[in-house]
Amino acid sequence: MKKFPFFGAIISALLTLSFTLPAVAGEAVFPKEDIEQVFSKKTYSPYAGRGFPTRVFWGDTHVHTSYSLDAALFGVTLGPEEAYRFARGEEVTSATGQRVKLSRPLDFLVVADHSEGLGFIPRLIGGDPQLMANEHAKRWNKMMRAGGEEGVKAALNIIDMYSKGTFPLELMKDEKSMRSAWDEEIEAAEKFNEPGRFTAFIGYEWTCLIKPGNNLHRNVIFRDGADRAGRILPFTALDSQDPEDLWAAMGAYEEKTGGQALAIPHNGNLSNGMMFALSRLNGDPITREYAEQRLRWEPVYEVTQIKGDGEAHPFLSPDDEFADYETWDRGNLNLSEAKKPQMLQFEYGRSALKLGLNIEEKVGVNPYKFGLIGSTDTHTALATAAEENFFGKHSGTEPNPGRIDKPAIAFGDLKIMGWEQAASGYAAVWARENTRKALFDAIERKEVYATTGSRMIVRFFGSWDFESGDAVTRLPANVGYQKGVPMGGDLSKAPAGKAPTFLVAALKDPIGGNLDRIQIIKGWIDGKDELHEKIYDVAVSDGRKIGSDGRCKTPVGNTVDVKSATWTNTIGTTELITVWQDPDFDPRYRAFYYTRVIEIPTPRWTAYDAKRFGLDVGSEVSMTTQDRAYTSPIWYTPSS
Repeated sequence: MKKFPFFGAIISALLTLSFTLPAVAGEAVFPKEDIEQVFSKKTYSPYAGRGFPTRVFWGDTHVHTSYSLDAALFGVTLGPEEAYRFARGEEVTSATGQRVKLSRPLDFLVVADHSEGLGFIPRLIGGDPQLMANEHAKRWNKMMRAGGEEGVKAALNIIDMYSKGTFPLELMKDEKSMRSAWDEEIEAAEKFNEPGRFTAFIGYEWTCLIKPGNNLHRNVIFRDGADRAGRILPFTALDSQDPEDLWAAMGAYEEKTGGQALAIPHNGNLSNGMMFALSRLNGDPITREYAEQRLRWEPVYEVTQIKGDGEAHPFLSPDDEFADYETWDRGNLNLSEAKKPQMLQFEYGRSALKLGLNIEEKVGVNPYKFGLIGSTDTHTALATAAEENFFGKHSGTEPNPGRIDKPAIAFGDLKIMGWEQAASGYAAVWARENTRKALFDAIERKEVYATTGSRMIVRFFGSWDFESGDAVTRLPANVGYQKGVPMGGDLSKAPAGKAPTFLVAALKDPIGGNLDRIQIIKGWIDGKDELHEKIYDVAVSDGRKIGSDGRCKTPVGNTVDVKSATWTNTIGTTELITVWQDPDFDPRYRAFYYTRVIEIPTPRWTAYDAKRFGLDVGSEVSMTTQDRAYTSPIWYTPSS
C-alpha cells in the first residue's frame, strides 16, 4: 500500500481548524486540551499499555501421586499424568473408583513427589535382587504380591517404620531407579505444560523429618524445563536433613545448568518448634550468612494446607477471634512427640514474621521475610480444596461414610480425627501471563497470596500517598502500582509526619460465600526489642461499624443450614475496597502488614459428607467454616 504523507498535514489542519470554528447548533466542539490528551502518549483506554500483573492465576504447588512412597502405600493409583489432567479440568477416576472433577480448572500445578524413595515401590513389588537381600524387603514383597489384607499390612508396616525412624533407608538409595522415575516425572510435566494456558512446573519434595517426626519439609520448584532440570537428580533427606545442604544443592544446580530454583517450606505447625527456630539445625545461632541464604532460597511459605492452618494460633494471639482456624496442635507430623506451648511461636506464620524482625535487628537480614501461599499436600493426585468437593489427604480418606470418625493420624494416646482434615488450600499468583517464567518470578518477588480453598480476588498495596478517593475505582491496580508497592514489597524512608497508607480490595469468589470483612494485621518490634501485633478491621460488610479501637465487634451472622449443607448470600457483600492509614505508626521501628480477608460462614466439607452419606455426627465435629485469604506482607524498614 502506498503512503501519503500529506494526509497527516491535512488531519492536523482540520483539527486546528476545529478549535477556531464556532459551535454549530446541536454539536459539541471538543476543547483543545482534551484532544491533545487523547492523542498524547497517555492512551484513552485504561487497559492499554499496562506493564504490571493484571491477572491472578490459581494453582497448587504441593500434589503427591503414586510416585510418592507414602501415597503409593496408602493405595493411590493415579500418577503425574492424571494429576495434570485433573488440574487442567478433566474428569478422572480416583483411586477408590469415584469420578471426580474440579468446579473450575487450575492454571498451574506442581507435582511434588517425595524425592526419598522415588522409584522404590516398583523395585519392591518387582522383586529387585538388591532389595530381596534384605529380610524386611523380602517379607514386604511377599505380602504385597499376595495382595488384599496382606498388602495393606505391608504398606502400614513400611509407613510405621519410616515414621519411627527404624526403616532401613539404604534400601531407597538406587540411582538407576530414581533416574528412571525422575525422567518420567519430567516427561509428564513437559507433556502438559502449555504456555499461556496451563503451567506444569517440574518439582519435588525434600522430606526432612527430625527426631523423627518434626516436619521440616520443603518443595523444590524449577523455573526450567527438561533440558536443565533433567541434568540433576533430586536432593533427598538421605543425602542430608539440613536445609542448608538443600540450599547448597540448589545453588550447585543453578551454577551447573544456568537454571533457577526455589524452595517452599510447609507445615510448620507440625515441626514442634523447629521450622522458624532462632538457631540453625546444628544448634549454632543464626548468622547474617544463614539469613541471606534462607531469604534467597525460600521466598514464600505454605501457610495453609490439609494438615491444618498455619497463619496464627489462639495461644499466641489471644485477642484474635479468628485465630483458632483448622488448628492442628497436638504434636509433630506422626504424633510421636506431644506439643508443648513453648514450641508454638516457632511454628506459625504470623509469629515467624515477627521473629524475623527481631533477627534482622541483630544480624542485619530477615530470614523470615516470606510471602504467603496455600496448597493442598494431597496424596491422592487430586488438587481438591473446595469444601463441597474434598477428596481428603490420601486414598483412605477419599469420600466414604466412615472418614469423619476414623483417625487420620494416631500414635499412642494422641490422634487427629478424620474430620479435622482441612479442605485447604490454593496458591494465588499475580502475573502477566501463565508461563513457568512469569509465575516463578511472581512467586520469587512474593506477589502472591494464600486461600483456604476459595478463589476470591485480593489486591493489596502500600504507599505513603494513598488517599480515600483512590478506593473509588474499578481499577485499584492502576493507582496501586503508580503510587505504591504491591504485596511482597517494601516501604522505607518515611516522609516526615507521614504514616504508611494501604489500598486493599477484595472481590468474592463467584460461586463462593460473600465477604465478611477485610483485616490488616500489623507486627512490629519496639525500641526494647519486644515484638507486638495488632489486628485492624479496615472494611466490613452490612453497614456494621468499626470502633475507635479499629475492631468491628459485631459478627456478620450465619445463614448455614447444616442439615441441607446450604447457605444464602443474604449477608456479607460481594466486594470490599478501602484505603487505610496506620494510626499507630512509629517511623523508628521495623514493621510488616498483611491482609486477611474473611468470608461469611458456609458449610464445611463435613456438612456435605453428613448430607450425602446420611450421617449423624457428633457435636465435636465442625460443620461450618469461614474461608479466608492471607496476602503476602508489605514490610516497613526505617531508613537508618
